[in-house]
Amino acid sequence: MNINIDVKSNSDLMSALSSPARLQILVWLLDPRRHFPEQRDGDLVDDGVCVGFITDKIGLTQPTVSSHMKKLSEAGLVTGRRIGNWMFYKPVRERLGVLGDELASAARTEPSVRSRETS
Repeated sequence: MNINIDVKSNSDLMSALSSPARLQILVWLLDPRRHFPEQRDGDLVDDGVCVGFITDKIGLTQPTVSSHMKKLSEAGLVTGRRIGNWMFYKPVRERLGVLGDELASAARTEPSVRSRETS
């Protein structure tokens, strides 16, 4: 059996997704027009979602949300961009795609058959 999963980087990614709040934020960011109002500054898809909108929607304090966004960013799941005084975040779809592809491939791989040694 040959399973090709980058264990180190994917464990960091999965650790970032292990928080229900971070996972929820990422789900919202994947379809921002559905989950957030239009912004005065920046396009929801092209520029990302303002951290203020994320904070309002999730119902946590701004420092807590910033901490969650830092963890998602460090895992390569989102990118942040400053526009004026605010940070805007959007998902890194390619990163999620790679993880999904690796896990799907591993799930389809049949386990190796152990040969029995005879004595």
